[in-house]
Amino acid sequence: MTPFTIAVPDAVLDDLKARLNFARFPDQLNGAQWNYGTELSYMEELIDYWRNEYDWRKNEAELNQWDHYKTSIKNLDIHFIHQQSKHENAMPLLITHGWPGSVYEFMKILGPLTDPEAHGGTEADAFHVVCPSIPGYGFSEAPHDPGFDIQKVAEVNISLMAKLGYLKYGVQGGDWGAPASAWAAHLAPEHVRGVHLNMILAQRPKDEFDPPTLGDQDLERIEEA
Repeated sequence: MTPFTIAVPDAVLDDLKARLNFARFPDQLNGAQWNYGTELSYMEELIDYWRNEYDWRKNEAELNQWDHYKTSIKNLDIHFIHQQSKHENAMPLLITHGWPGSVYEFMKILGPLTDPEAHGGTEADAFHVVCPSIPGYGFSEAPHDPGFDIQKVAEVNISLMAKLGYLKYGVQGGDWGAPASAWAAHLAPEHVRGVHLNMILAQRPKDEFDPPTLGDQDLERIEEA
């Protein structure tokens, strides 16, 4: 494992700004608003902010205040944050982001999770936090072959936790991080102590589904789903 510092070259930022400067916007139907895609005035405002006000270096510095690493797993160069608590007995916690997302989503919770006492908690609330960038996202290498599905993402995450020496840990995820976390629990039940998901998928019951135990309100909700 190699410590990693985010340092996007100036040439990359200059190229981005040039492409933003040359952005061309489509016409929009009168009164369409968001009915046919992104509303034009919103996109124009967003591009103007991105071009003239957004400060990547400020956000880069915010990201770099945490402990970043890279390591090779299943022939892919995987980026991850590994923020350890000062409490050695803290529970390891694997957090997986979704699409379109990144580890930046977790910047505001890394402190409370790893140092709960500084945020009104106790030592018992502490975690060692691992936040990998899904292959192909952020600073993780993209898969080179077809068929790299969410189960394989979970397999990468399981291998990462094993490489870090964590034998028992919790998993958490939202969006695509939710099925990745669920798969991790399914594939490695001997290692995963608990699962927390902030996106749960459910299928509509089959047409013949009509349990007599459901009340009118439940049946109405099923019909609306």
